[in-house]
Amino acid sequence: MDLLLLIKAAVMGLVEGLTEFLPISSTGHLILAGSLLGFDDDKSKVFDIAIQTGAIFAVILVYWQRLRETAAGLGSEPRAQRFVLNVAIGFLPAVVLGLLLGKAIKAHLFTPTVVASTFIIGGLIILWAERRPASAVRIHEVDDMRPLDALKVGLVQCLAMVPGTSRSGATIIGGMLLGLSRKAATDFSFFLAIPTLIGAGLYSLYKERALLSAADLPMFGVGLVVSFLSAWVCVRWLLRYIATHSFTPFAWYRIAFGLVVLATAWSGLVVWAD
Repeated sequence: MDLLLLIKAAVMGLVEGLTEFLPISSTGHLILAGSLLGFDDDKSKVFDIAIQTGAIFAVILVYWQRLRETAAGLGSEPRAQRFVLNVAIGFLPAVVLGLLLGKAIKAHLFTPTVVASTFIIGGLIILWAERRPASAVRIHEVDDMRPLDALKVGLVQCLAMVPGTSRSGATIIGGMLLGLSRKAATDFSFFLAIPTLIGAGLYSLYKERALLSAADLPMFGVGLVVSFLSAWVCVRWLLRYIATHSFTPFAWYRIAFGLVVLATAWSGLVVWAD
């Protein structure tokens, strides 16, 4: 067993768990962390996607009561049926576009320069979204969403296929720009993440199964466990945070971090692997 490899897996799991549900791009941070750690071969890319499942288990745990009530009422309660329909509609665009464009995006856009650029652009969009008037909010709870609202958020989620954009950032900020409250947009982003990230993880493992072997189980196990624990802490913190705060600090973090990556790359101070 390679101890150094397990340490790298733990670090990557921590990065995934702490960044997956914040509007700062987990994929972007994983690409940059993997570049620094020398953890960026084809197997590592499968690992990065697979450990998202650990983070999703944290969401399932935090929202367990709501998910259980929905499952129990699916056969008879319109509220539960509408909720599941909206999540399914929001999930569909990512499936279609992911199958059509996923391979090309991974081949050409998974680079530190692209990540840094989208970090900055995403930060500017968050600043713009947070300046909207309170009167622009028309949907205060997830249960108030219509199928068309879910479809729009699902389409916005597809922007996160470009690394550095942030899936949670696209769905939360996109949802806010579409008229959802900060809480409704955050909740729906979490619920939409369940089928999206589990589906992406399972599909990646199946598609790249030839790269994997039983010897990889400890590495994946460490990454999944650390991702789950750190995401559980992060999700609980974020739900408390949004009750009284905006996403503006995350916008400035994205801009500053993107500028640092670009500056270090252009100056040669850090050699980011492409």
